[in-house]
Amino acid sequence: MERISRLKAEMEELGYDNALIFEPTNIFYLTGFWGEGISLLDKNGLSLIIPKLETERAKKSANCTIIESERSNMLNSLPNIEGRVCTDCNDYNIMKNLENKFNLVYDKSIFDKVRMIKDDDEIKEISKAASLLDKLFAFVENKVVIGMSELEIQALIMYEGLRLGLQPASYKFTLYPLIIASGKNSALPHAQPTSRRIKKGDLLTIDLTLRYNGYVADATRTFAIGNISNEKRLIYNIVKEAQEKAIESIREGMLTADLDKISRDIIDKYGYSKYFIHSTGHGIGLDVHEPPWIKSNDKTQLERNMAITIEPGIYIDNKYGVRIEDSIIVSKKAKVLNKYTKELVII
Repeated sequence: MERISRLKAEMEELGYDNALIFEPTNIFYLTGFWGEGISLLDKNGLSLIIPKLETERAKKSANCTIIESERSNMLNSLPNIEGRVCTDCNDYNIMKNLENKFNLVYDKSIFDKVRMIKDDDEIKEISKAASLLDKLFAFVENKVVIGMSELEIQALIMYEGLRLGLQPASYKFTLYPLIIASGKNSALPHAQPTSRRIKKGDLLTIDLTLRYNGYVADATRTFAIGNISNEKRLIYNIVKEAQEKAIESIREGMLTADLDKISRDIIDKYGYSKYFIHSTGHGIGLDVHEPPWIKSNDKTQLERNMAITIEPGIYIDNKYGVRIEDSIIVSKKAKVLNKYTKELVII
């Protein structure tokens, strides 16, 4: 399997003989199984140690050797292996428990590096997720009305998303699956939905981060609720220009810091640089945020088939904010996966 071969090549380059894998995303990447378990890659190949309650489900999806274990005995079920072992687990108790059994080294970066370049199957899933997000933006345009609360809008979108086959991304730094931010709340890049009801003159930022078959697409649109001020229209058009200019500039081989600078320079040109308070984008895949990072101090070189977002924003404290975001596959130029309009849509 190509993914295993790529991981083995990276392990060999860094002097690892084996890999012990705990993160569900990395287990899924290698085995096709998403659930509770531990995966081991050694000289005998790839195996998956799982509790009995996961056995039947694993048999249907895992493309590796399955070892059934009692849930409380999974660590003890691991065979003794020689050589250096890289792992994505930094849990103190687990590492302590295994220190006499393995020459264990925490090295999450090796898994991040292997996953950074997407294969054809991954691109297909991310592209499908992005197309479904477009449907949800169209759904918002047609179904959201003045007087709805942010929480009600989230509930409508999540119901429709689940109906379409999307899954929540379960981002650990928020209690909610989506960012639905209206009025003053839109000035918060990671606003959480509230009972605030949308009204005429608001900007409404909707950030959709959802999975399809495990893979994440991430897109944001900012809508106008009725007529909005000329100032808000100006800010919207600045963000739109910055986002589109950055996307037009994407090329294989360019540095992520240079891509960040392109969008940042546009916003700075209009005098709003202090209101652009996050990076231009990030990688997507099995995690909501993963390498590469599109930010000023990152020197990663863009490579073909990386999956990234471009999402500049301007946030005026206690007033309003605007963000526009697309999911993108890097190639000779950007392949933009989201097709929903970036012209200002008035609800």
